[in-house]
Amino acid sequence: MLQNIRVVLVNTSHPGNIGGAARAMKNMGLSRLVLVQPKEFPAVDATARASGADDVLDNAQVVDSLEQALVGCSLVMGTSARERSIPWPLIDPRECGAKAVEHARGGEEIALVFGREHAGLTNEELQRCHFHVHIPSNPDFSSLNLAAAVQVLSYEVRMAWLAAEGAPSKVEKFEANSLRSNELATMDEMELFYEHLEKTLVDIGFLDPEKPKHLMPRLRRLYGRSAVNRSEMSILRGILTETQKVARGEPHKRKD
Repeated sequence: MLQNIRVVLVNTSHPGNIGGAARAMKNMGLSRLVLVQPKEFPAVDATARASGADDVLDNAQVVDSLEQALVGCSLVMGTSARERSIPWPLIDPRECGAKAVEHARGGEEIALVFGREHAGLTNEELQRCHFHVHIPSNPDFSSLNLAAAVQVLSYEVRMAWLAAEGAPSKVEKFEANSLRSNELATMDEMELFYEHLEKTLVDIGFLDPEKPKHLMPRLRRLYGRSAVNRSEMSILRGILTETQKVARGEPHKRKD
């Protein structure tokens, strides 16, 4: 089950932090590390700080974008240390661990996303997350080392997993009697939907691409908290396709 949970580090500048994160992950039973454009990797400092978690580093996946890192994920949670212009569902590390384990036990792919050491995640990157995770540290000295932040969330995942061992989760019971159509849409499926939605809104004149304001981020937030499943996604994409046809003046043909 824990193999369904990946840790994603975005633009890490110091290789030692990658090694420290790998060690923290292995301590808690996590093994899947994804690196988005790390400044330096592989590196001697990363191996030294890993202190024996070499297998996590050896199997780490290096990708060019956060979008690539999240392919296949149904639940994405990103760390955030500061207030944002658009409110987003905010949870603490304990809730993060519980959600990660509940969904992973149902066979879904989960991503825990950590930002740059100096600036964290951008607003655009955070908008790709279903939940923002805030670690309630001392407000007078709140900055955590990247590896320490990974340790906190990995620990909460471990504790939630230990608590869940021996008893089937609600997700498992539901999965046993559900069809594939009831599985949550993956992150890449959601991204294709957002692209389709934005293009449709432009086509019908509802969205001005020159003055988008915060429409798409707000719609991302709306659908992100709705837990859209694959069957519902098919309906939404169908509605958008028919809307585009009408906007182009094509005759409507209803399928019986």
